[in-house]
Amino acid sequence: MTQPKTLYAAYAALIETVLTDLVADGVLPAGTSFANVTLEPPRDVSHGDLATNAAMVLAKGAGMNPRALAEAITAKLTAHPTITSADIAGPGFINLRLAPQAWLDELQAIVQLGDDYGRSTMGEGRKVNVEYVSANPTGPMHMGHCRGAVVGDALGSLLEFAGHEVIREYYVNDAGAQVDVLARSVHMRYCEALGQTITIPEGLYPGDYLVPVGQQLAAEFGDQYAAAPEGEWLILFRTRAVAAMMDMIREDLATLGIKHDLFSSEAELQASGKVDASEAWLRAHDLVYDGVLEAPKGKAPPEDWEPVQLPLFRSTKFGDDQDRPIKKSNGAWTYFGADLAYHFQKAQTADALVDIWGADHAGTVKRIKAAVAALTSADGAPPKPFEVKLVQMVQLLKGGQPFKMSKRSGNFVTLADVVEMVGKDVVRFTMLTRKPDAQMDFDFDKVVEASKDNPVFYVQYAHARIRSTLRKAADAGLSPSDADIARLGAEEMALIARAAQFPREIEAAARAREPHRIAFYLYDLAADLHSYWNLGNDRPEKRFIVEQDPELTAARLFLGSAIGQVIKGGLAVLGVEAVESM
Repeated sequence: MTQPKTLYAAYAALIETVLTDLVADGVLPAGTSFANVTLEPPRDVSHGDLATNAAMVLAKGAGMNPRALAEAITAKLTAHPTITSADIAGPGFINLRLAPQAWLDELQAIVQLGDDYGRSTMGEGRKVNVEYVSANPTGPMHMGHCRGAVVGDALGSLLEFAGHEVIREYYVNDAGAQVDVLARSVHMRYCEALGQTITIPEGLYPGDYLVPVGQQLAAEFGDQYAAAPEGEWLILFRTRAVAAMMDMIREDLATLGIKHDLFSSEAELQASGKVDASEAWLRAHDLVYDGVLEAPKGKAPPEDWEPVQLPLFRSTKFGDDQDRPIKKSNGAWTYFGADLAYHFQKAQTADALVDIWGADHAGTVKRIKAAVAALTSADGAPPKPFEVKLVQMVQLLKGGQPFKMSKRSGNFVTLADVVEMVGKDVVRFTMLTRKPDAQMDFDFDKVVEASKDNPVFYVQYAHARIRSTLRKAADAGLSPSDADIARLGAEEMALIARAAQFPREIEAAARAREPHRIAFYLYDLAADLHSYWNLGNDRPEKRFIVEQDPELTAARLFLGSAIGQVIKGGLAVLGVEAVESM
């Protein structure tokens, strides 16, 4: 069975057909691109049901006045049986009004497609690597990681729903000095497990989450490394500690329903020689050279500054403000050098890359984007699309005041503790209720509040209301099957119109790499549903169940099941459950 084309896709195709006919008629020049033509709901609903900018964006290329081109377009559009009017507004925008049947057809499509309503082939199977979380493997996940984790995971689901193949990746930073600090911290806990009295010195990790790791090593090796020189145990303890921390991190992420397809180790990357290979490739393409860094900016260089020759990446060629070293003076790789090789590796297996970073990494965005542009375009190919999404920190509050919790970490609030307090769905949806680069307050009281001011409750309650109504109707022997949906009126059509925006919202959010748009949309749809529901508070004839009119009841139940389906589908993209009751 052929799947029905959703409303916006159908009318976009209609407009493209009209424009193609105008090319054939000689009104538009041959080869005219329709790429910038849009179809969307008008900002003011009183202007119509759909609006297109076709005349505005194509008039210049056609050498025509926009309004004159708009008249040619509307003449063809009004011949379509479900377009009741096509009005020209302002300098050439076209507003369309649709016959009720267009909305009823969309309602049928929502129910027919079910969980696939809104699913798109836009991505055409292109692979997108989404790298998110990538916290240092030195302890449990804390709330500083939470927002980026949710944004990245929801983005992966969104892109899959929009037709992409997604690789969810976690980059394990296990080659830096912080993992040596971790190993030394574990050695302290190992000695403690052997019966020694310890004091964790400043600079090591104090959290008691390392106690089990130390105990396991003590059980396995006895006192073999208690008094041994660091060189004899550092690598072993580092390896074991990182493995234990990654197990803990996976468990913490699982509490949020977050998973990764791939865990890439920085240490393994360097040991494999891939960083050296990327340097050789860059040198062969004249993108790395040996040079001297500029002195630090200021009136005069610091007294201890000395010019040192280092391998430098030509990042100024790609918009950076200076070329960047990929190695330190001691021959060790810089963070930038290692990241450069890592992205080079990722680019081999994906058509596009997205990194989700904390806002504190904003200063490195320009140079890593320059590097990826260089690595993916040096042989004449266009650079692979690469975006970095910055995520601001979350401030924890309770009753509007900063909130402190008991911590097993020693110095931060764990993600697992927060999920245990308020639940996975509350945390996930709340993290998507603001743009990622905007500051966010997470108030423990507000996120569980049963009110319109709590978006999580408001959206889930809309779905629960619908499901409760359908159960109540079923108990009374009423069903939405075989409904005559032509009985639906203006208020219902407005609700269908909002639901019909879901497929275009999916595609727009996927193009922009912004899953929070779906959370915003769901809130608006829930608001419309609640407003419609409230009509029945004072007017019984407006309720979903009108006992004296089973035919109208069936039509409204059909509508309710469709709205519930859209809410359920949107929440699924965000990784949030559509609850049956509240």
